[in-house]
Amino acid sequence: MDRYFVLQGPCQTGKTTALETMAAELTAEGDVAALMFSCERARSAGDDVGRAEQLLLDSLREAADLSSWPEELLPPGPRPEAPAGARFSSALSEWCLRSPRRVVLFLDKVDALQGNSMVSILSQLRHGHNTRHMGRPFPASMVLCGLGNRTIAMGGAPEGSDAIVPFNVVAESLRLGDFTADEIAELYGQHTEATGQEFTKEAVERVFELTQGQPWLVNALACEVITKMRVSGSITGDHVEEAKERLIRARATHLDALAARLREPRVERVIAPIMAGTWPHTDTAFDDDVSYVHDLGLIRSTRDLKIANPIYREVLFRILGDRAERFVRADPHSFVLPDGRFDLPRLLEEFVVFWREHGEVLIRQDGYHEAACQIILMAFLHRLVNGGGQLDREYAAGTKRLDVLVRWPYTGPDGDRLVQREAMELKVWRAGENDPMPDGLAQLDRYLDRLTLRAGVLVIFDRRPEAPPWKERGGFEQAATPSGRQVTVLRV
Repeated sequence: MDRYFVLQGPCQTGKTTALETMAAELTAEGDVAALMFSCERARSAGDDVGRAEQLLLDSLREAADLSSWPEELLPPGPRPEAPAGARFSSALSEWCLRSPRRVVLFLDKVDALQGNSMVSILSQLRHGHNTRHMGRPFPASMVLCGLGNRTIAMGGAPEGSDAIVPFNVVAESLRLGDFTADEIAELYGQHTEATGQEFTKEAVERVFELTQGQPWLVNALACEVITKMRVSGSITGDHVEEAKERLIRARATHLDALAARLREPRVERVIAPIMAGTWPHTDTAFDDDVSYVHDLGLIRSTRDLKIANPIYREVLFRILGDRAERFVRADPHSFVLPDGRFDLPRLLEEFVVFWREHGEVLIRQDGYHEAACQIILMAFLHRLVNGGGQLDREYAAGTKRLDVLVRWPYTGPDGDRLVQREAMELKVWRAGENDPMPDGLAQLDRYLDRLTLRAGVLVIFDRRPEAPPWKERGGFEQAATPSGRQVTVLRV
């Protein structure tokens, strides 16, 4: 239909692969010359429009040369005589004039363009689109692909800039989303058809639970099991769990890239209140930060301030708690009871000692002060639990709590494989607030009910200025939830 589109999606969701495949399939049909090229190299040009145009045209020609097209389909080699600010659109017009086929162009990573260069390129494309009906040769269809479409929609200019020329020529802004559970099963089914190796239903369900369909994670878990772990038979949920741990420990490339983003101030402004369970700011600047973090794929949506998937939830706490974890000297093996179960009461006692020695120092470390208590306790738990068990975390902005489930496998007296489950809830008592214990008991009650457990732990961090000196804190008491479940309350 000769339309222009925007395609957006978080990092590592398959945008580039999809466009490369679509370009090849369209070109193979015979009446279209469809080409995808990356704008990544033009990032270095900054506001230098002429330099950005030159880098884009170089990338365009290189992509065409690598496509093995016949000479008549290639964009012209010599650059047309045109001033900076019109050079890119002039080159596209000359190519379309010479090409025996309709030209379709996919600009990948278009949001790599910066400042005036972005404004100029988008303005040229908009002008070319609008003058096609007057007979000007220009690409028949185009897709501009990037992390998000906000900058594209604003013509590339920052908000409030007089240079805004809205890029309002797109028929639709499309978002490449995550896989559904059925799509994961279909993808893994292709592997089964090709090799005969089966992913059990349990394995597929666990992959979806851990990844929520994030494409890179879906593929990375399968690759870890098949290629790195070299599992030869049917792939089970236990294999998936081990693959998850290996990916996180290895800080795979994609996860490492996310780690680097966590130190960006605008990312911290969104992620910290989510981890702390507090209500975030609601001004316009925060809304922009939320859109940015959503474009990165770290949260589910701009309205639902929750971390995108359980693997990301775990990665965030592990990365941010790395420094605190190095202070934990206790031997994880010493917390295993003679019958193989995990000694949670002793762990809580040891945490009191740890907090008295290191808590105030760690809480003053740079960044994420709002979620410091949660990060430190999670680092302590991870160091002592993850050698033989797993931690599941649930948190979201506005909930004022962090729910944690410890899962510890052990062998029962009859040789049966059993799993010990211990639920814990974290609350922070901040200045000007009432004692969070009543709400905490009610919230923990609902969490325990969902887990079908009869007892749990409520940890309350007292961060009020009038709180007792930290050396005097660390007391245990027993309480009951509204439904009568037994709760150990730890105040630190």
